[in-house]
Order: sequence, then C-alpha cells, then structure tokens
Amino acid sequence: MKLFKPFFIFFIFFSSLLSAQTEYVILISFDGFRWDYPNRGLTPNLDFIEKEGVKALSLQPCFPSKTFPNHYSIITGLYPQNHGIIFNSFKNPYSGKEYRISDTASVRNSSWYLGEAFWETAKRQGIKTASYFWPGSEMDLSYRRPDYFEKYDHKRPYDQRIKGVIDWLKLPYNQRPHFITAYFDATDSYGHKFGTGTDETNFAISTLDSVVGKLISELKSISLLDSTNLIIVSDHGMSNVSSERTINIKDIIKDSGCRFYDSGPTMMIQPPESKLEEIFGILKKNENHFKVYKREDIPAHLNFSKNPFILELFLLAEPGWSLISSDKNEEYNNRQSGGNHGYDNHFIEMHGIFYAIGPSFKKGYKTGTVQNIDIYPLLCAILDVTGRQNIDGKIERVEFLLNEK
Repeated sequence: MKLFKPFFIFFIFFSSLLSAQTEYVILISFDGFRWDYPNRGLTPNLDFIEKEGVKALSLQPCFPSKTFPNHYSIITGLYPQNHGIIFNSFKNPYSGKEYRISDTASVRNSSWYLGEAFWETAKRQGIKTASYFWPGSEMDLSYRRPDYFEKYDHKRPYDQRIKGVIDWLKLPYNQRPHFITAYFDATDSYGHKFGTGTDETNFAISTLDSVVGKLISELKSISLLDSTNLIIVSDHGMSNVSSERTINIKDIIKDSGCRFYDSGPTMMIQPPESKLEEIFGILKKNENHFKVYKREDIPAHLNFSKNPFILELFLLAEPGWSLISSDKNEEYNNRQSGGNHGYDNHFIEMHGIFYAIGPSFKKGYKTGTVQNIDIYPLLCAILDVTGRQNIDGKIERVEFLLNEK
C-alpha cells in the first residue's frame, strides 16, 4: 500500500486543482456606461442577467472617476493613490517623467504600476489568464502580464474582440485561460462627444448590450456557458458639461508662475514655493463652482491625498463644471461640451454598472451599490486563489453575492 501513497497524494492534489479551475471568469468593462443607462429599455441582454444572475444598483468608482485609474483599481483592489495611476495623464515631479494614456511607452512601463493585478495573482497560483484590452495588461515585464494579451487597438471591431475571447476558450484545456478581461469603449466615446441623453449615446448603449448577447450565444455554442461566470462592469459614469459652465483658473490667479496639470473636473497646481499661501488664498476667496485644497487637506472620503505625485494645490469642480488654464479665449468659450467624468465619486452620475451571472453567483439577486475595489477579492473567491492582503478592497462587502460553496 505504501508504494501507491505518493501517487494517491498526487492524484488528490491534481484533482483538487482541476476542480478549482473548472469554472471560468470573463470580466467585461463597458467604459462610461452610467448606472442608469439600463433604465432606458435598450438593454434586453442585461435585463436577462438581472433576472438570472446578480445586479447591483450601481458600481461606485474610485476618485478620480477616470478610465485608467479605475480600471487598475478594479483589477488590483487598490485606490489610485495606492496603485499609482492617479490620473489618465500625470507627471512625476521628482524625475520629470510623464505618464500619458496616449503614449504607448509610458502605458507599458511597469514602474508606474504598483500593487498586483489579478492576472498576476492568478498566474502565480497556476491559473492561465488573458486580456483582450485592459489598462496595465501590456506592461513590459512578462511576468506581470496575462499569459495571453492583445495590444490596444481602439478601432478593433467588437465582433473581432468577442471572437478573440472565444478562440482562447477553444484552446486545449491545459492551454486555456480561466480568467479573461475584455474592454469596449462605445458609451464613453459617444457620451463624451454627444452627451448622455442623445440618440447617439442610446445607440452606444444598445450596441454594448448586443455584445452581451453575442458573447452569451458564443459561449453556449462551445458548451461553456454553464461553467462561465460573466461579470460586466463600467469604470465610471458620465455627466453633461457645457462651455457656459467653464472656469478659467488663469483668469483668477493671473501671472503667478504656477504650473498647471489636468483640466475639466480636476486640476493640480504647483505654485512657486514662496507664493503657495498667496495663491491658495486667492483661489479660496474665489471658490465658485469649485473647491481648492492643499494636498494634505483633500477630503478623506476621496482617498486621494497620500500619493507623492499629487501636487501642492488640488482643485475639484462641481459636477457639470469644467476647469481650464488657458490664455486663449476660444478655448475658454468652446473647449467643454458633451459629457465628462472625473468628479467626486460619491456623485451618482459618476457611478457605473455591476452585473454578474454564472455558477458562482446567486440567481435573481439585487443589491445596493458595490465598490469597484471589492472586485479583486471577489475574483479571488470565485477562482479560489489567495489574494494580496495589503489591498483596500474587502471580500466581506461582496461575498453575499456568491452561492455558498
């Protein structure tokens, strides 16, 4: 009997590993899909998931409610101040290096990304992973990337993206990813250009809902629908803006020698050291549809004061208002129109969606607002992996969405 004991132990270990990987998780992001868009009667496939799976009232983003910071918060369970991607574009004031989402080199530079993405966690524990677009998935260190990934191509047709996901799931079992991310931009792109209540944005809502239907159909055709957990989220919502609600900060502080970073819902200012109190005082006296804070006094509920790349002064506009720092009258008059995001993440128009369906989730279950930092520990629970403990997300806030194992 002793001769067979090592084989028996190996068999039990292999069987338990195989069992843990029988389920799949596909995490889909619909950029800028506001929490209330499904109320327009344009989303029959999301309505199906609401009936057969889990729906949250909304998904609360982290602050700032921007695309790259929140995608990386979703996949790491960390606030932007802790994972390092504090804006879509920002500067390291010590090295002078810049991170810009439009710059391929900086987007792939792993030194900007702190924390650990879920695909890193899963890979270390023997689970193959894949990403059909997700901020951070193209990093220049192979061990920090998913096993399979696509370099971002904004114009890549949606059907081609779905086909790519399905092709990964058709691979031989030992090569097949059990965790996959996918990204679709339509509601963000149309919302920025046309605003939230337009026919164009309604078209984008309908288009993305059809992505859900197509993916469900394809999963069914390869007999993996019953073993796949489909999670659909958005990184933020959208609020209408107008050129009539624009504040030119340069008109307030005049020629001050300040450096300005970012515009729209937020702005950072680095005054000359000798003028810090003077500039802060001027802005404080002129607060009208915006607030100004010293870095250390940024409200605690934003979780946005503990990163060294946040500059001395931070400005936050009221929802629907825009901050600029321009000497050009035409920019003052014409820059802001359509929709935007990045405002206080407690403002409901900044909230996104959370839908989930699959063997791990309850059926026909509705809940209140979910925080996006809790998705990382939720993924760990579904795929039975040990996640990082030094995160901001908490499984206790979302584990009730899952079936009892």
